[in-house]
Amino acid sequence: MPPIINVIIPAFNEEDSIVHVIKEIPDIVSEIIVVNNNSTDRTEEVAKNAGATVVKEEQKGYGYACLKGMEHIAKKEIKPDIIVFLDGDYSDYPAELTKIVAPIIEDNLDMVIGSRVKELRESGSMTIPQIFGNWLATGLMKLFFRANFTDLGPFRAIRYDKLLALGMVDKTYGWTVEMQLKVLKKRYNYTEVPVHYKKRIGVSKVSGTIKGAIFAGVKILSWIFKYSFT
Repeated sequence: MPPIINVIIPAFNEEDSIVHVIKEIPDIVSEIIVVNNNSTDRTEEVAKNAGATVVKEEQKGYGYACLKGMEHIAKKEIKPDIIVFLDGDYSDYPAELTKIVAPIIEDNLDMVIGSRVKELRESGSMTIPQIFGNWLATGLMKLFFRANFTDLGPFRAIRYDKLLALGMVDKTYGWTVEMQLKVLKKRYNYTEVPVHYKKRIGVSKVSGTIKGAIFAGVKILSWIFKYSFT
């Protein structure tokens, strides 16, 4: 029997991109959950028309949106086996979801990160602060935890029961690094798979502003140092 897969897509003002993301998600997914994170455009309407389930989270923040998606899943009678997190800006290639979940299904791993390797990235798709932040964060995780991560990529899959056991709490930009740190602490089996990456539609809410980039960097480093000395 094939695993039940749900996708959670945090979305803030993604009316121009969200339909493309939803339409390219493979049919192996049983439910696509778009979390409308207090958008002021037609994100909710467009997502619904494209066939997604839409839930609302008025408190803005990437972690808030992810937690709201998990809250929706927790209320379902039949729970999924695998959760996939995917951005709504169409920078990832949703069709590569099959690559992301394959190590979980075929090799019994717990978590998989889609790694945005240089060879598969469109020129200009990641900003200098993003590239440096990834290098620094993954380098520190290697130093402190002997981790094999090369990216904090948002396109990722994890077993639902393992996700619940992590006890995720971050409400904003630290969500991805919190998950990876807790996976290391719990000694889950994980891997990375290389994925393509392109310029997003619209302006990034994080790397597109100096304030966002600084705040994200501080959040990421605070999580790493917190777990390094506990």
